[in-house]
Amino acid sequence: MQGTLYGVGIGPGDAELLTLKAVRIIQEADCIAVPGMKKEETVAWQITIQAVPEIAGKECLEIHMPMTKDKEELQKSHEAAAEQVAAALAAGKNVAFLTLGDPCIYSTYLYVHKRILAMGYPAAIISGIPSFCAAAAKMNTGLVEKSEPLHVIPASYQIADALKLPGTKVLMKAGRKMRDVKQQLQQMDNAETLMIENCGMPGEKLYYGAEEIPETAGYYSLIIVKERD
Repeated sequence: MQGTLYGVGIGPGDAELLTLKAVRIIQEADCIAVPGMKKEETVAWQITIQAVPEIAGKECLEIHMPMTKDKEELQKSHEAAAEQVAAALAAGKNVAFLTLGDPCIYSTYLYVHKRILAMGYPAAIISGIPSFCAAAAKMNTGLVEKSEPLHVIPASYQIADALKLPGTKVLMKAGRKMRDVKQQLQQMDNAETLMIENCGMPGEKLYYGAEEIPETAGYYSLIIVKERD
């Protein structure tokens, strides 16, 4: 009998934000998968073990997911990850793949999910609280009201045109582009800029205004750009 792969969204960083369904799926899984070479060093493991301490006794697949835009390297890593997971599924084990935020939003898990389905194994997605929703709540503000649109933008790419869109902009994964992103935000008129670094995690920091954003902000940084009233 084949096992099932579950892509489990564990939320943005606060262990108390794991959903009841996420906790149940993780508890019932035969095997846990984490994106990293050593489970104890992965953020997903560090968050989840606080809410579901019994994962310490479960089999764990440590999945190498390199941080690169090299298409060939990414394809090889995604195929290797899918093969690693498929071996557990073929043995009849249910696998809970832990992923930050929600698996449907810029998640590397999706590449494994699609390959597993193509191999003929069952796979399901367990929603998690998206980072930008948690960030807005932490900043004590809403994201959109009335007819305002919401745009979720990968900030490591060109964002000049995206910043001209009406409504609220959420900038994710700025990474090494943070300096350029900050400069563009400082040039915007009639915009309120908020940023949170390490939302719900140790070292959480809040920034109010583009001028406060550090050019060396960490990977887990998220920016909200709102139109002023």
